[in-house]
Amino acid sequence: MVESPDLPLAPYRLENGIKCFELVAEPVLQEVLPEIYMQGYGYNGSIPGPTIVVETGDWVRIRVVNRLPEATSVHWHGLDVPNTMDGVPYIEPSPLIEPGYGMDYTFQIINPPGTHMYHSHYHTIRQEMLGLGGLFIILGKQGQGQGQRHNQRDIAYMLQEFHLSGLPKGELRPGTYTIDPLSDGFNFFTMNGRCFPNTSPVQVRLGDRVRIRLAVLGMQGHPMHLHGVQMLETAYDGNEVPPTRQLLRNTVFIAPGETRDVQFDAWNPGHWPFHCHIPHHTSNNFTLPIGGMFTTIQVAR
Repeated sequence: MVESPDLPLAPYRLENGIKCFELVAEPVLQEVLPEIYMQGYGYNGSIPGPTIVVETGDWVRIRVVNRLPEATSVHWHGLDVPNTMDGVPYIEPSPLIEPGYGMDYTFQIINPPGTHMYHSHYHTIRQEMLGLGGLFIILGKQGQGQGQRHNQRDIAYMLQEFHLSGLPKGELRPGTYTIDPLSDGFNFFTMNGRCFPNTSPVQVRLGDRVRIRLAVLGMQGHPMHLHGVQMLETAYDGNEVPPTRQLLRNTVFIAPGETRDVQFDAWNPGHWPFHCHIPHHTSNNFTLPIGGMFTTIQVAR
């Protein structure tokens, strides 16, 4: 079972063999740190939106309802779908979703198991940077991902960055702040919509084999570093890396628009940091305590 810490999995219902999901694009108030909120755009009440999990071969219908004050669309990043379902209005024959309306994206999952994303592809510079995105994960029919040995834990993270306006640099004050989508002076860096110490730790058992799925939606790349064990890089952009080309790493770089899968054996007990290795990205608004794109993986005996 895929887990996305601090984010729900998108529920679905079966109708005539089709998995039916619903995404509501709407203004969202997201708590990145205790009593510090950002105002942006999200799906189903969160930034990023809920994690969609399907299987290769599934037929899906994803109803997107637009409760934003502007038109929008959804692009299924990395998925091989019909041109009318790809979600880039005016460039493709894919409709624009006006405020107060909805659209059904219907297609079959023909990609192999892997890690992908979904996000707005209309007024991208604004909507994507206000938070409109989420994880889209394809499993094999037996519930497993790419052809790796069985993983006891399967953890997924969306990595994002935001500029919260009105908060003086070097300070953390409780309050609600707007996201400036046109700024490249980012001051908050999130894993599944939260900053450390508001990120939930991942607890695994000694001896577990763990997959971590990483996706970057935004402007900056992130070299993610795990303490205590080495990570085997097993997939790029939802495509399995042949075993003879898999690299053993302790830091994996994910560029904007990319996904990476890594796995490791939890042989070394302890509380191990997992974080972006760019120093500014592990700070909350440039304050000194550790923050930002940082969490822990706790290996218990």
